[in-house]
Amino acid sequence: MIRLRYPLVATLAVALVACASAPMHYYTLMAPAVAEAAPAVTPASFRFALLPVGIPAQVDQPQLVVREGGQGVAMLDGQRWIAPLGDEVRGALSADLSRDMGAQDVSGLPTGNQPVLRIKVDLRRFESSPGQYALIDAAWSVHALKGDTVLACTSRIRESVGPGFDALVAGHQQALAELARRIAAVAPVVAGGRVPACPAD
Repeated sequence: MIRLRYPLVATLAVALVACASAPMHYYTLMAPAVAEAAPAVTPASFRFALLPVGIPAQVDQPQLVVREGGQGVAMLDGQRWIAPLGDEVRGALSADLSRDMGAQDVSGLPTGNQPVLRIKVDLRRFESSPGQYALIDAAWSVHALKGDTVLACTSRIRESVGPGFDALVAGHQQALAELARRIAAVAPVVAGGRVPACPAD
C-alpha cells in the first residue's frame, strides 16, 4: 500500500496542473462604449421601468450553452458569463433602450409625476451556434402605467456570426440592440395613449 501512494499523488498532481492550465474566459452582453459621438437623441417625455427579463431554463447557466448538431448542446465550462444571464440581458437592454429613447430606466426608483412605461421582456429562445448564428426569440410588452394602453409583441432576431466565442457574444449584443430599437420605435406611441402595430421581423 505504501508503494501505491506516490503514483497516486503524482496522478493527482498532473490532473491539478491540467486543470490549472485551462484558462477561464468571461463574457458580457454589455456592448463596449462607442468612441465616436453618437447621433443626438431628443430626450423623451417619459421614463421607463424595465422588469427582470425571463430567460429559458436551458441556457440560464453560468457557462455558455451552445448548439451541437441538430439536437445536441454543450455547456462550455471554460467560457462563462460575468454575471447571471438574466442580469446580463437586462443590463444590455436597459442601456440600449436608454440610448435609443433618450429616457432613463427608473426601475426601483421614485417616479415622480413624469409618465412611466413598464417594459417586460421574456426570451423564449436564446440560441448560440458558434461560427453560424446568435438568435433570440422574445415576447415583450410596453404598458403605460397611467391608463390602460398596452402593446404586446414578439420578435425573432437572428444574427450571423464568425468563428470564435467573441464573435458569438457580439452577435447576441447586436440581436439585443435590434430588439431595443424595435421597442424604442413604438414606446413613444404607447406613452401617448395609442396602440401601434408591432414592428415586423
